[in-house]
Amino acid sequence: MTDATHSAAIPALAQAQSYPVIRLSPEVASSAERWIAVEAPVAIEVNGLGYAVMMASPAGLVEFGTGFVFTEKLVATLDDLIDVTPHEVAQGWLLRIRVAEHCFAAVRERIRHRIADSGCGLCGLENLEQALRPLPMIETAPLAEPSAIFAALAALPAAQMLNRQTGAVHSAALCSAQGAIELAREDVGRHNAFDKLIGAALLSGRAMDRGFVLLSSRCSYELVEKAAIAGVTMLVTISAPTSLAVERSKACGLTLVSLARADNVLVLNDPHGLFTTTIPAADEMTAAK
Repeated sequence: MTDATHSAAIPALAQAQSYPVIRLSPEVASSAERWIAVEAPVAIEVNGLGYAVMMASPAGLVEFGTGFVFTEKLVATLDDLIDVTPHEVAQGWLLRIRVAEHCFAAVRERIRHRIADSGCGLCGLENLEQALRPLPMIETAPLAEPSAIFAALAALPAAQMLNRQTGAVHSAALCSAQGAIELAREDVGRHNAFDKLIGAALLSGRAMDRGFVLLSSRCSYELVEKAAIAGVTMLVTISAPTSLAVERSKACGLTLVSLARADNVLVLNDPHGLFTTTIPAADEMTAAK
């Protein structure tokens, strides 16, 4: 991708707006101000063709577009992406993306199967074969120790600046093998936050297979798919997964951890035995009694 793409990045935008509210308690009502997360429609255009309309936080749109075309498998490498340019329009934002000509057949094929726009991740895909696309197998074992998950959970609030202000956005964080947060992105949509994180990693040349990704949301199957496509070896989510998310993680060999809390986590898929080795054997537990 050329330097022109980076120069097209929009300046820092207000991601929250202050609104007058009435704070009501059983005893009294009072006037107050509340910061509300900004949500805006972002129309994505690829090589001149309308591709999707997503509801998103209107910041980091170059990163968002980069991650979006990558996880949609419209491009295979950053070299296939020519330009990402956001434009503010009356109704919201227009994200104009140009990809290499040899990638355009994939764009046309995906558009052919779209019948509606949706925030669920299917985006109007016509059939199940298109929805449950083949995923790359993850052969590499995660490098992170189990303790790194708890370190990242403790560090995440400091990286959630917009969420601290509004309490209404999702976060996606790239964490080191020791649990340090290396990159974090926020958005009103959990898919968008993850796409922004993937885009930021691509643009900065950061590998996503060294540590793990921590998401503040529930784990739906399309987040597992994005992780697999981006080369993530372990995905950790704060809320619960769906059954399809678990099955897709098993199909592609992604280590999946959900319901991550400060005191315990739930391991749904552990293909490399990262966690089972930490559980005492039955005879050891008997001997300890």
